[in-house]
Amino acid sequence: MIVWVNGAFGSGKTTLVEELHRRRPDALVFDPEHIGYVLREIVDIPTGNFQDLPLWRRQVAHLALGLAQDYGRRPVLAPMTTVKAEYAEEIFGPLRTAGVAVHHFFLKVSPEVLARRIDARVHHADPARDEEVKRWCKAQIPLCTAVADVLPADTVFLDGERSVGELADEVLARVDGALRPGGG
Repeated sequence: MIVWVNGAFGSGKTTLVEELHRRRPDALVFDPEHIGYVLREIVDIPTGNFQDLPLWRRQVAHLALGLAQDYGRRPVLAPMTTVKAEYAEEIFGPLRTAGVAVHHFFLKVSPEVLARRIDARVHHADPARDEEVKRWCKAQIPLCTAVADVLPADTVFLDGERSVGELADEVLARVDGALRPGGG
């Protein structure tokens, strides 16, 4: 089973996945961003966004599928912003075709709160690079908050301004206990 936690930068994806992992320590945490970092070292990314590389999407789907198949009793928790419907389908489609349950959650957070959260975080040790990353993240807010109509129909939207504990409770309830200790 894959639990994909989606949302804008600053929406709390990683924090929620960390809380889910704390509650279910045997779960595997798979951050698809790491595949993007590896690809950046190997190939040019003309748009600057590694998600635009078909290779990134194939590799994410392939690794997620391998984790689900080889470690089937251990849920896979994936925090990743994915706002293009066709990209989500390229990742989720092969998983579902292989019989892997994909639970897709999207954290909805107001643009103002997202901007505050992005500004409050340190993204890079180099101050100039940190500001560049913050500007890029904030520039993505309109795209990330306008995706409700294009995400997969089974996406569960969560109020990302609630506490992480409340969000984790809701995720656990929605996946029918599969992430609870002793769950499947």
